[in-house]
Order: sequence, then C-alpha cells, then structure tokens
Amino acid sequence: MPIDLSQFRRAARTFTRTIAVALLGAGICLSGGTRAADAANPKYAGFVIDANNGKVLYQDRADEYRYPASLTKMMTLYLTFEALKSGKISKNDKMPVSAYASARPPSKLGLRPGSTITVEEAIYSLVTRSANDAAVVLAEFLAGSETDFAKRMTAKAHRLGMSRTEFRNANGLPNPAQHSTARDMATLGIALREHFPEYYGYFSTRSFNFRGARIGNHNRVLNRYDGVDGIKTGYINASGFNLVTSVKTDGKNVVAAVFGGTSGRSRDDHMVDLLKRTMPKASRRDGGPLIAAKPNADVVVAAIEPDLPKKGPIPDFRPTQGGISINDRIAMAYGSDAGEQVAARMPMPTARPLMGRDAIRAALVDERPTASSAAAAILPLARPAAQDGRKAAALMRGDVDVQATGSVAQNVPAMVVQPTKPSPWVVQIAATESASQAMAMLKKAKSAAGSQLAAAEPFTESVDTGGGTLYRARFAGFDSKDQAWKACAALKSNSFNCYAVAN
Repeated sequence: MPIDLSQFRRAARTFTRTIAVALLGAGICLSGGTRAADAANPKYAGFVIDANNGKVLYQDRADEYRYPASLTKMMTLYLTFEALKSGKISKNDKMPVSAYASARPPSKLGLRPGSTITVEEAIYSLVTRSANDAAVVLAEFLAGSETDFAKRMTAKAHRLGMSRTEFRNANGLPNPAQHSTARDMATLGIALREHFPEYYGYFSTRSFNFRGARIGNHNRVLNRYDGVDGIKTGYINASGFNLVTSVKTDGKNVVAAVFGGTSGRSRDDHMVDLLKRTMPKASRRDGGPLIAAKPNADVVVAAIEPDLPKKGPIPDFRPTQGGISINDRIAMAYGSDAGEQVAARMPMPTARPLMGRDAIRAALVDERPTASSAAAAILPLARPAAQDGRKAAALMRGDVDVQATGSVAQNVPAMVVQPTKPSPWVVQIAATESASQAMAMLKKAKSAAGSQLAAAEPFTESVDTGGGTLYRARFAGFDSKDQAWKACAALKSNSFNCYAVAN
C-alpha cells in the first residue's frame, strides 16, 4: 500500500505544534531562551522596572512572598549608608566583633571575637563575599543588637513602600518569618541608587583586598551585560538563587529582580535574558526620582507599589517526606552565597503553596523539631543510624557548619564552656539537650580518640532551634584543616561521628 506523504507531513506538523504549545504553556522557550528552567520553578518570581519613568517592563509572581536570602544585606547597607550620610558614623570607624557575630555561618570573613573591622571593610565584604559575620557587626554597631537592627530594617522597608517585606536578621540567613517580594527588592535597589549616589558605587566592586587576601564579587552579571552597576546576589535553599541587578546605559535606567533560580548559572543566564528582552522597551527620558527624595517619607510611585491586599500566599518550600531524613532536611535548609557548590549536590525541595502568613513558619523543614527530636536534627550525632550517618558525611564534605535557622542564642548560659583561645578549626561530635551532657560526650570521645585529641580543648556552644536550645559538643585547638580532619578520622574509627569546620 503506497504511503501518502502529504498526510504524513500534515500529521507531523500537527504533532510539532501540539508539543510547542504544551512546552510554551509550561514556560519552556523553544528559541533557546534561558527563562524556562527557572521561570517554571515554583520558587520563581521576576520583576523588571524602568527606573526612569516607573513603567513595569516584566513581572511574574512579583508580589508573592519569597525568602530574600542575602538580598537582605541591601537593607543592611541602606541603613549603613544612611548613618554615614547623617554623620553618625564614618567609614574609618572601628567596630568591635562580638562572639555572636563571629559565630555566624558562612559566607563570612572569619572575624575573631574581640577583634575590630572598619565600617568600609564591612561594606566591601557585604558587597563582594556577602559576609554574614560582618553584616551582624554592622547591625550591632548601629543598633546595639541584631534584633533591634532588624526592627529598624522592617520599619525602613515599610517607609520605602516595601509593604510586603519583613526582616528578622541583618544577613539573610534562614528565618521562617523573614520574607519579601521581587517588586519590593527592586524598590530597595532603586532607593539605594536614588538616595545614596555617593555610596552606590560600592555595588560595582569587582574585588577588594582584606588584610592581604583578595575577595572577589559573587555577582558575575557585572561582567556579562554592558551597563550593569550592581547590585546583589542571594541564596538559601528555601529561596533558590536570587539576584537584583541595576543597569544604566545609553540614557536607559532599569532595575530587575529574580528569585528562585535553580542554580547560580541559570539565575544569571535568566537575568541576562530578561535584560536583553526588556532594555529595548526602556525609555531614555528621565522623569525624576521614583521614590521620595527624603528616605523617611511614605511616597512611592504607583508603578512600584503593588495593587494588592496586604496579605497573600506565602510559598511553603518544604522537602517532601519520602526518603529524606531529618538530617537531610536540616542540611538542605542551610545555605549561603558561597554554598552554591554544596547546594548543587543536594536535591531541590518540592514546593507546596499554602495560604496565609502562618505557612511560612514551616518553610525550612517538614516539622519544627521539639526539644527532644531536635537533638537528632542538628548534625552530627554521636552514633547515628548507619544510613543517616552516611548521608551526613556526604553532606559535610563541603566543610559547612549546618544549622536549622542560623540563629544562635546571644545570652550564653553559665553551663556553656567556651574555649580559652581562638581556634581556626573546630570539630563537632554532637548536639544535645544539655551542656553537661555535651561535655560528658566530649570527655568520653577525647578519652577514646587518644593522641589525636590530646591537645584538643572541649567546649560547648548553644543554638536556638526555634523550639528549644541545643548544645553543640565541639573540640577546639586545631590550627589547620588537616589537623581537624585527622582528629575527626580518629573519632570515626572509635564510632564517633564528627565533622570539621573553619571557625
């Protein structure tokens, strides 16, 4: 029977069109555009605004709640610039480093308790390395405590028109009550440019030298699109990879925000793609400031202000239960700008949207650990089940100090034992419900490990899990990673799980 080629071609064309429509409906661009992988992600949100006239050039879920991650540091810097401009502080002021600030997880400078850092050094470190410890040093210097500083951050955000933003810390480390939107963070980007032109140039810093060490900028889009002059990257697992970008070129002036990238590279590719598609639509006519010239005023142009009720859906980015241990869930909740390579080895959580403000409380893990169950959640335990132990070891190869919230109690109980001198590297063997229990485990571990831990100093460190306080059992006294890992190997050979981390 002869084949009807014309009928075959018609069927093939129909099939191709059907597939194309289905892919486009899913947000997949057949032309090779980079937006598909990230825009189809339930964590995604995007917003691009013409900063000359306030016209919205692109928006997708721009007013849905998202976790800002290290974009939070944009507000930390806003308040820092405000204090500089008013003369309350100077760039050369030396700020003391508290034990609390020093203990922040990476990304960090590795500041020692009792040392100092200048205001300008801290600014550069936030822009380039996104240093969590330096952000807290600024917060404590400006407000006395990070908690009080976060209240100022939120109040300032609301005065700038960022009505859907709440801050709880100065650096963007995971906190279930801290959230913002793509539109709000673009608003903050515009405010930084308009209110502090004398300081805004910091955001274009490619690298800076910190006491002999060169620190490069995490924002690679600075080198990928003409006219980009900042602003900031961000990452925690609950948010995905975030970025706010500013472009000024040929009289055009655009600010864009992207949340929820599936990787740092795909986020950057998507941002460049957005700029290529929206910049031709931007105006060269400058209509004046979009945000009130006086930072304390309550005036924002309607183009930036969302026409939405004050409450809305808050995404719940909790990992699914199936096959994922509590150890893995805690590990996946942690993140930082420098942790992209760690995140790449971890499974992405499944998003399940919930309605209402309370939903955000459960965003880091499936269930908030109680005081008793939390002891099994903070890695590592002394003798975990074999399966969880192998997973923990795999996750800890990145030398990341895994925490549930990145929040450490500032008031250290009397039972907590601190090391007598700074230790560049520490080894953790457990997290328990009492400081005395932690010390007992350390004593037993030191006795079992022999010479490798002969000079090690046991100490404890309190951690607030949100549902109670745990006490990390740690050894100090290691000058190098090699020393710490040798001690850890000796512990493992005696059935103690452990990991080493730069302090």
